[in-house]
Amino acid sequence: MIEIDALTKRYAATNAVSDLTFTVRPGTVTGFLGPNGAGKSTTMRMILGLDEPTSGSVLVNGRPPRAHTAPLREVGGMLDPRAVHPARSAYHHLLALAQTSGIRRSRVDEVIEAVGLHTVARRRAGGFSLGMSQRLGIAAALLGDPATVVLDEPVNGLDVEGIRWIRALLTELATQGKTVFVSSHLMSEIAQTATHLIVIGRGRLIADTTVAEFIASAAPPAVRVRSSDQPALAGLLSSDTVTVRHADDGALAVSGLSAAEIGAAAAAAGIAVLELATSPTSLEDAFVDLTQDAVEFRATPRPAAGAAFEEKK
Repeated sequence: MIEIDALTKRYAATNAVSDLTFTVRPGTVTGFLGPNGAGKSTTMRMILGLDEPTSGSVLVNGRPPRAHTAPLREVGGMLDPRAVHPARSAYHHLLALAQTSGIRRSRVDEVIEAVGLHTVARRRAGGFSLGMSQRLGIAAALLGDPATVVLDEPVNGLDVEGIRWIRALLTELATQGKTVFVSSHLMSEIAQTATHLIVIGRGRLIADTTVAEFIASAAPPAVRVRSSDQPALAGLLSSDTVTVRHADDGALAVSGLSAAEIGAAAAAAGIAVLELATSPTSLEDAFVDLTQDAVEFRATPRPAAGAAFEEKK
C-alpha cells in the first residue's frame, strides 16, 4: 500500500504539497483528483522516489521508495510516457530496464504482448504516437510485476479500444490484490474504474472517500421543470432558499426544492406540470462543486456574441 503522512513539499516560497495525509490500499482502484496546480504530480513524484519531501513521509509497501532494493518489483509508475530515448526501440527500452533490475528477458515479451505493442516492438519509440507511447509507458510500469502501480493520465491519446483496455487492466490489477493509484482529469473514466478517491486542492487534502460518498456530499442537482405557466411557477417557487434559473430551451432549473415539492406546489396553484425531472449528480458535477475554492487557474467566461453586439450598440 501507499502510506502518506504529513507530507509537505516546498519550492522556495511555494508549498506544492502541504501536510498531506492519506493511505491507498490494495485490492481497489483509487482515483487521484485535483484541479491544475493542486500538487498531484508532485505527490506522485514523491511516491515514486523521484522527489524528496521537505517534511513528512511516504511509505510504499512499508518502506520509503528509495529504500527498496528492487524498486521495479515494488512500484511501477508512469508519469511521462514520452520519457524514452527516441532512437531506442520499444523492445530495447524495456530490455534495458529489465537487465538493470534483474528481471528475466522473457518478461519483456510478456508485457509487450499484454499492452498490444507486439507488431511495433522493434520500431523506434521516437516515432510512436501518443497512444503508442502510453502503452509503452504502461508496459514499463508493469515490467517488474509490482505490488503497487501509479499511473498519471493513462488514457491520454488512446482510442476507444485502448480506453476500454485500460479500464479492464486497472480492474484486473486491483482484482489481483495490487495497489492501483490513478490520476486523471477525465472524470468519466475515474467514475467507471475507481471505487475510492483522494482529492486535493492547493496541495491540501479535500476528500478521502468512496466515489459514491463523494458524489453524495455535493450540492443536490437542480430539478428541471416545464409547466403550463412558467412565469407564474417561477414566481411561486422563488424564495431566499430557492433559486430558479431559466434554461435556454425554456425549462426552469430549480435548486433548493425536491421534484416532489415542486410538483405539490404547482398542483396547489393549479399549474399543470408538463415535465419534471432530476438529473443524477455526476462525478464531474461533484468535483466542480467541491473544489471550486481550490481552483488556481480559472478562465474568465466570454460574453455571448449577441451580448457583445448589444454592448457595442
